[in-house]
Amino acid sequence: MSRWIGFIITILVGIGLGLLYGWVIDPVDYVDTTPDSLRQDYQADYVLMVAEAYQLKRDPALAVGRLAFLGGADPLVIVGSAIDFASEVGYSQSDQAILELLYKGVESLSNASQGVAP
Repeated sequence: MSRWIGFIITILVGIGLGLLYGWVIDPVDYVDTTPDSLRQDYQADYVLMVAEAYQLKRDPALAVGRLAFLGGADPLVIVGSAIDFASEVGYSQSDQAILELLYKGVESLSNASQGVAP
């Protein structure tokens, strides 16, 4: 019985020391972290959220503004990368359709700003 008590105390002390070190002594410092440093899956999820909002509002300029949050890349490239990632990892067909809708909306805005007929 005393072996179990010693084991549990050792585990609790280890957890406590680990938390003390990680939270107080040497916590992680994030300095000037930008959203474009997110992993590709998180970026694709963000683009999907933008696409879901676009589906409701149908405002491509607003969607492009939201996509700018992910950095200075071309919005068509950002959405295209999200579409590629979504098809690779098996997003649902409805999510992929929403991403395609966003791509077409951003593409139409891009064409309109360049003076290209749809």
